[in-house]
Amino acid sequence: MTKVKLSLMMFLQFFIWGGWYVTITTWVSQTLHFNGVQTGLISGATAFGAVLSPFFAGWVADNLMSAQYMLALLHLVGAGLLFYASTQHEFGPLYFLILAYAVVYMPTLGLANVIAFRQMKDSKTEFAPIRVLGTIGWICAGLLISFVFHADATSFPLKLSAIASLVMAAYSLILPSTPPQATESFSVSNLFPVEVRRMFRDRSFLIFAIASFLICIPLQFYYAFTNPFLNQIGVADAAGKMTGGQMSELGCMLLIPMFFRRLGVKWMMVAGMAAWVVRYVCFAYGDPGPGVWMLWLGILLHGICYDFFFVTGQIYTDRKAPAAYRSAAQGLITLITYGVGMLVGSWLSGLIVDKYASTLADGSAAHNWRAIWLVASALSVTVLLLFLAVFKDDEDDDSNTTATTPLLVNAEPATAIPEVSI
Repeated sequence: MTKVKLSLMMFLQFFIWGGWYVTITTWVSQTLHFNGVQTGLISGATAFGAVLSPFFAGWVADNLMSAQYMLALLHLVGAGLLFYASTQHEFGPLYFLILAYAVVYMPTLGLANVIAFRQMKDSKTEFAPIRVLGTIGWICAGLLISFVFHADATSFPLKLSAIASLVMAAYSLILPSTPPQATESFSVSNLFPVEVRRMFRDRSFLIFAIASFLICIPLQFYYAFTNPFLNQIGVADAAGKMTGGQMSELGCMLLIPMFFRRLGVKWMMVAGMAAWVVRYVCFAYGDPGPGVWMLWLGILLHGICYDFFFVTGQIYTDRKAPAAYRSAAQGLITLITYGVGMLVGSWLSGLIVDKYASTLADGSAAHNWRAIWLVASALSVTVLLLFLAVFKDDEDDDSNTTATTPLLVNAEPATAIPEVSI
């Protein structure tokens, strides 16, 4: 029964995000006519949320308030912010509301995992089947918006997510009790515990953190502009078709334990980054006609793109962090990746999109999407080559000496893995 509750929690958590995040850039760029930088900033608001909130939320979950009650409070506030945002049509008010929403939503990613991982004995084998329901939630949101409501370029997805947030707030109250485990008084230093800062003395973890930051810069090209790109080149019901990426993620998520044993951390991350390179090349040369298979391949690569790099990195961080400070460690990685990395990416992607934008005779916007995606691919391959050259994880060597030795043999149950599945 506990696993059923946790699975439904994941479903709602990612239904909410999948409901508004994929299509908001199409709404603001095609319906509200925001430019590339404004569109990128709207998409990148979650990065500000990741910068401002996860450490505080992690400290509260570790020290002060039961995670399920904080989860309920944040989703209740988030529901109001999302609904109000859906009524806006100017960049300033809309951006402020989306930014405020991001600040309250981003901590819920980690808090949901605090609740889930506290119930587990072996995160390596128990996490994936529960997390899969989050992916299904994302898929259901996209299918509803595109194939049922045909609302990609409207504000309806924000309203749908606001309703789901209210449901999640109520549901959080019946989740397993997850009381604080630490007893530290609040201080700025406790948001950045010395035990977590010491993790950067490990060369492997330091390189992993740098690579995670760098790969999130080209990553934002996909998150912010894939839906507008597909809609602009004439792909119908783009949000629904983009759920093919989450469908591929289902299979990859369930295969993670096997790939851990066979490949180890380094080569799983390399495969994930290489998939980003291939995806952007496919977008650059694909089209809705004979080249539609390239668009589908780019979408279906999502399982490898996300799971092999980000889920692997989340479990790697959990393995490296001191048991009592895993929430803070995951918050740190969230800050580095979905915070600073995607913040830089949202700004840079907007600049690149505007650089290759033009205005047609009827006043509508057009873009040189091939050039845009090739820039993103070049950034991805640069990060891949650097990571491949300098990253080494000694535990991979140990785990590969015996085929039956699992990667996480000494890992304790995780307490928080903030993650973004898109």
